Amino acid sequence: MELYRLTACQAYDMLKKREISCRELTQSVIKRIEDVEKDIDAYLYLDTEQALKQADKVDRLIASGKELEPLGGLPIGIKDNMCTKGMTTTCASRMLANFVPPYDATVVKKLKDRHDIILGKLNMDEFAMGSSTETSAFKKTKNPWDISRVPGGSSGGSAAAVAADEAFFTLGSDTGGSIRQPASLCGVVGMKPTYGAISRYGLIAFASSLDQIGPFTKDVTDCAMVLNAIAGHDANDSTSAVRECPDYKSALIDDVKGLKIGVPREYFGQGINEEVKKAVIDAIELLKTLGADYEETSLKYTDYALSAYYLIASAEASSNLGRYDGVKYGYRAANYEDMIDMYKKTRSEGFGSEVKRRIMLGTYALSSGYYDAYYLKALKVRTLITEDFKKAFEKYDVLIVPTSPTTAFKIGERIDNPMEMYLSDVCTVPVNIAGLPALSMPCGFDSRGLPIGLQIIGKAFDEETILRVAYTFEKNTKFHNKKPDER
Repeated sequence: MELYRLTACQAYDMLKKREISCRELTQSVIKRIEDVEKDIDAYLYLDTEQALKQADKVDRLIASGKELEPLGGLPIGIKDNMCTKGMTTTCASRMLANFVPPYDATVVKKLKDRHDIILGKLNMDEFAMGSSTETSAFKKTKNPWDISRVPGGSSGGSAAAVAADEAFFTLGSDTGGSIRQPASLCGVVGMKPTYGAISRYGLIAFASSLDQIGPFTKDVTDCAMVLNAIAGHDANDSTSAVRECPDYKSALIDDVKGLKIGVPREYFGQGINEEVKKAVIDAIELLKTLGADYEETSLKYTDYALSAYYLIASAEASSNLGRYDGVKYGYRAANYEDMIDMYKKTRSEGFGSEVKRRIMLGTYALSSGYYDAYYLKALKVRTLITEDFKKAFEKYDVLIVPTSPTTAFKIGERIDNPMEMYLSDVCTVPVNIAGLPALSMPCGFDSRGLPIGLQIIGKAFDEETILRVAYTFEKNTKFHNKKPDER
């Protein structure tokens, strides 16, 4: 087996036992990138020279007798909205095309402290606004399972890189499904942790009350190990939860006996592809044969989640993106008459159409006379949705639903129809609204051989139960073993 095919845990074990060198491991992934990146376009920025220097440094540390921390010394990729010191961080926008942060995001620092090797920055929808990675100002990432199709978004580059074996794991961010939906479309594991479980310091904000960083991995074990590496309180992030961080690896138990699963009927209605529906129901039935109990339930406010999400997210985006004015940093228009003209031209030239659409929607929702009718009402709906989940979790250990209503769609198929594109997130946005953890993993393939994602939703700060269910399902199926080039 080629080294780049290994899972993160397998690669780390071989490094630890000195069966391979870090340079060999890194060279294998770099060679893989050279072979497939021209078709996938997952990376916006690559620094292979620096990666090899870091690999040599890791080899010297191992030779000196130093033991790497779990998952240390691995070549990885970072979504391009997380600050990386000395490495461009653009949010896939012309507005930040030349921005080089003077500091690392907390999650990046934690991984660097473990001597992980950052190969580069991964493509995304501009400022994380999109569901297909087509709104990037620089390139369109393709789905490794079918390069005529999208990888999902906004973390499409992060998902595609793992699916194509261009990194052992990657980090993405999830505001309304931006980890789970691309994980589903690309057939990998993607987790959105509880809001506050992982520091957002150094994550360039889209919607601050919804954004959360999480991992993309090749299997559930890797997911638990990456969570161990990046989770925990951070004094630099006022929304970071002050709590003792569990050992997520201890949740990897092949046993779901006695667990109660809720299956909300609202997630299986109109708009959900029949093949997706069948694969998810088959997965639930399998968990039943393994000892879990399930029953249909209802989350009655689900139908209002998408509308509430786009009002809240757009309002927060309008506020967060107000800082890009051409004065402090970022893009500035070349020709203008006065300060007001400079503001207008900078923002109209620097932002893409989807970002401008959401800024306008958010500004309108926050404006005098409309605040109560739109934004305030959306916040009230948010409370109702959160209470809906709380009641469900009084009875169930987890909820299981589809991740995406469809499998990967064609590039260009929805980009000119914003409403159809927004519906791609219909199964994922309620989780962000309630601040809950959820994981997507492959549970089957459609008639075209494209991956289907299973979404497991848990109580706040109960990632362990989600991981237990996911691990049990993975141990009793083989969907995660299939690769795009075996299609």
